[in-house]
Amino acid sequence: MTRPTFHSLAAAALLCAGLGGCSAPGGLGPGEVAPPVSSQPRPTPLWPSWTESPSSGGTAVAGRVPPPRPLEDAPAVGPQGIEKVDVMAVISADKVMKRFSGGKQILGPGKAGVRPARYADLTGDGKHELIVAADTQTGRSMLSVYTAAGGKIVPILYTSGRRMGVETLGADLLVRTTDDDGSSHDIRYHWDGQRMSVLSDDHKFGNAISGPGSGECPAPRPLLPASPVPGSPGPESPVLESPGPTNQAAR
Repeated sequence: MTRPTFHSLAAAALLCAGLGGCSAPGGLGPGEVAPPVSSQPRPTPLWPSWTESPSSGGTAVAGRVPPPRPLEDAPAVGPQGIEKVDVMAVISADKVMKRFSGGKQILGPGKAGVRPARYADLTGDGKHELIVAADTQTGRSMLSVYTAAGGKIVPILYTSGRRMGVETLGADLLVRTTDDDGSSHDIRYHWDGQRMSVLSDDHKFGNAISGPGSGECPAPRPLLPASPVPGSPGPESPVLESPGPTNQAAR
């Protein structure tokens, strides 16, 4: 019997690779079509005009909090759903948003007032949640999300920040804000069965950290003494704008 030579084996290997007939276990065989690649959700702006602004910043509230409770004085939700509820009546019933109940509605950025209401299914039950945002003259924005449960309106998210852009990402809510120094904050919220909780938190520092126009990381700062001298100031704390960014998943 004639043994195969090295050259004959190499030729066979090349022919096998070219025809695709010697696929590894689990691979595609001759004539098989690759399965379609499932498309991933992409961010969908709720207020596109605001999304064009620089993005992101609020701070998530950590720790366990009680389940959110329905708003006491909010209008009832009928069979037609939360879309038919008076938005201004909801704002008036919510103590954290009540300050905007007498304000005007706005159709674009740069003015103070309440943005047009938006609706999206964030809880996965096939019904819409109410998403409300209001802008102040100082450039800060407040965002609240409400769901309907048992005919009552329940607040499931409250957050605030500067130059706020809001998007839906699948069933999640992506809130972007940007501070005056260029630092940005992107927080992705996901329904956890009780409220919209933080799924991811991306904070990018701006000119106040890297130095204006430097394009480089700043030099390390010396550490403060572990035991400061009595009467001397304690460790430095970053100066935050008052009021600072707040995020509250439930109230």
